[in-house]
Amino acid sequence: MLDRKAVREFLDEELKETEVPDDIFKKALVESFCKYVEDDYYEWLKDNFKSFFNCGNPDWQWIRERIKKYRGMT
Repeated sequence: MLDRKAVREFLDEELKETEVPDDIFKKALVESFCKYVEDDYYEWLKDNFKSFFNCGNPDWQWIRERIKKYRGMT
């Protein structure tokens, strides 16, 4: 779940030169944008899960190497 306050600040910065219509309330805009991103994020996670775990046939040696890499051991 995204931090709504952080997203609001992000949107404020990104939209500072864009006129948002008066009938679009900031809270609704932030919430809708967050839901949009979270939906996409979930799909991205599922795709990466399939890739990382080789579509249900994990290559544990490859995973060990990734763990070492991200722990700074290589």
